[in-house]
Amino acid sequence: MRNSLLFLFLLSPTLALAADFSVRVTDPSGSTVAGARVTIYRTANDAQLASANTAPNGIAIFHDLASGAHRVQVLAPGFAESLTDTTSRNDSALEVHLKIAARNETVVVAATETPLPADETGAPVEVVDQDTLLNRQPVEVADAIRYLPGAIVNTSGRRGGIASLFVRGGDSRYNKVIVDGVPVNEPGGTFDFGVVPTIAADRFEFVRGPESVLYGSDALTSVVQMFSATGTTHTPELTLSADGGTFSSAQGSASLAGARGRFDYNLFGEQFNTSGQGINDEYSNSAEGANLGVRLTPKAMVRLRTRHSNERSGVQSFFNFNGQQLIPPDTDQFARQNNFLVDADLTLAAPAQWKHSFSGYEYHHVRENVDQVMDAGRATSFGNFDFPFSTFADLNRAGFMYHGEYDPRLWARTNFGYEFEDENGFIGDRTALPLTHGLRRNNAVFVEQAFLFSRFTVIAGGRFIHNESFGNRGVPRAALTFLALRGGELFSGTRLRFAYGEGIKEPSFDESFGTGSFFIIANPNLKPEKNRTLETAVVQSFRGDRYSISAGYYNNLFRDQVAFTSDPATFIGQFVNLNRSLAHGAEVEFHARPAARLSVDASYVYTSSQILQSPLAFDPLLAAGAPLLRRPKHAGSATLNYIARRWGGNLSAVGIGRRTDSDFFGLTPHVDHAAGYVRADASGWYELQRHVTAFLAIENLLNKRYEEAAGYPALKANFRAGLRFRFGGE
Repeated sequence: MRNSLLFLFLLSPTLALAADFSVRVTDPSGSTVAGARVTIYRTANDAQLASANTAPNGIAIFHDLASGAHRVQVLAPGFAESLTDTTSRNDSALEVHLKIAARNETVVVAATETPLPADETGAPVEVVDQDTLLNRQPVEVADAIRYLPGAIVNTSGRRGGIASLFVRGGDSRYNKVIVDGVPVNEPGGTFDFGVVPTIAADRFEFVRGPESVLYGSDALTSVVQMFSATGTTHTPELTLSADGGTFSSAQGSASLAGARGRFDYNLFGEQFNTSGQGINDEYSNSAEGANLGVRLTPKAMVRLRTRHSNERSGVQSFFNFNGQQLIPPDTDQFARQNNFLVDADLTLAAPAQWKHSFSGYEYHHVRENVDQVMDAGRATSFGNFDFPFSTFADLNRAGFMYHGEYDPRLWARTNFGYEFEDENGFIGDRTALPLTHGLRRNNAVFVEQAFLFSRFTVIAGGRFIHNESFGNRGVPRAALTFLALRGGELFSGTRLRFAYGEGIKEPSFDESFGTGSFFIIANPNLKPEKNRTLETAVVQSFRGDRYSISAGYYNNLFRDQVAFTSDPATFIGQFVNLNRSLAHGAEVEFHARPAARLSVDASYVYTSSQILQSPLAFDPLLAAGAPLLRRPKHAGSATLNYIARRWGGNLSAVGIGRRTDSDFFGLTPHVDHAAGYVRADASGWYELQRHVTAFLAIENLLNKRYEEAAGYPALKANFRAGLRFRFGGE
């Protein structure tokens, strides 16, 4: 008995020093911020004591936290990093009010797969935040990202046309695209940004440069991530929206979101229709999805996210080049896509200093392009090329990923993980069966170490990949940022950035497995296409980081690029690794937040590209020495975004210079370029009363005639106007 009393006596001071501690995180308007990462470090040595994410009520609770001097770090995407020192033993709760940051200080996830301020990631990162999406009201992802620095969007047609992304002179298949944690590229990198609805999107993150260390194949020149919004309000929030506009456009959407206890939910659906501009230009797309979360314990969370879309678009094909109609548009061709994705994710923040994420995902992508009628007049020097076809692809990507994070100190963080991926599908033409079957199972491990110490940030890592098509490959990446001058009120800091990275892209299914219907035989020995990148930049901040200007240089060397070769007697061919090309240039950006509600962003990008090796080129535009197709030398953008409590507005413009392009079919006169253009958009909303908001979006405000891809004229000036009804959500 005496021993028990003695034990309690000795233990009591320790118990007195341990207590529950809570952190409540809010945004500048006072609304709670869910999902923010709150980490507590010991002030004396920066050792991590505990970490948790805020619940839907914005609160993170820490049990049995030893009292003393602590440093509380809060990282929430879209806001500035918050560091707060607390020293009182009597403190049991802390209120943290996050600030809207300048672009270079905004916390992002995509660059390092863990939240960090953008200027510490060693990569140029851009964000399309929720306020910008609310003001701009984009219909599809292509219009959500087209004004970002370095994003060159080329749409082959109008609404529903294939929209491709070119970054830093890279191919349109060199961009890794991830939606709610699910990779959505086709095997080989192809992705259409023009038919992906933006409903329920919380934000987009866009990283320039090779990111294959973290994201594997296809991340040669950029990564684009789309994140869905989560429910946060105790009272369910029902939102209904309807709008209409030119070209018989009509859109309706509904969502139900909220959070109660351990659960949060966001259910949403949308329908969009338009007859388009001219013959065979109609487009329709329906989408629905959900984002559901369950907090099992303060340190364990399960989240399920799913999206489905089904679209049909008329395809006019190419017909009008630089304002001159050379042939009639196609009258009957159409395209369809049916896309479904689902991701289940379990995250654990235990034991102390460790975080684990276990994810299983699946993406099912079906597309077809059908032409049943031979249109008279669609002929070239090669003859009439408008013939019946029915190209088809049924592709499935399923995988598992483990991502671990070790965070022992405020200045040290290690990311590591394993990924398994199963790519399976059929491709070909339904008018010339059989379809080709492709199967590829891939494994990868990766590790990346980040040190953030004093004025330096060092990030280095590598990925080892085993791909059933090309075997074993390793890719490295290293980046260094250095705060050269801390500065004062006027000149608020000068930061230098240096990076080296490599990226790879696996072959597409038709390249690896062939397509019997088109006399393409398999080539199991294809190597991945590769990119080696060197880049450097300087970032200068002004007026307490409210303004910043950056200037950078990049150099990309693309190797083992795939080309097609065939036997002129039998017409049988296959894809081979033959081509090499170079792209280098300069990027200048200006970002300003003169007021909490106002942001101004502008950019200019210069790109010089050259084909270094192309022995099988059939067109001088594709031969060695020529610039790469559809990569403009000059491109720029500017955006003005304002948001207040009852109204908001956005004015954006993008300028694209003249670029090499082709009709590919020997039209007369021969087409070898696409003219430069400027496109300006304006949009905004106004809260008529508590439950009703009116909004308006005008595209191509100056009514310019232009083509993003040669032969495919864009929409003339057009608008959409509508009302949004909101009930609940308190």
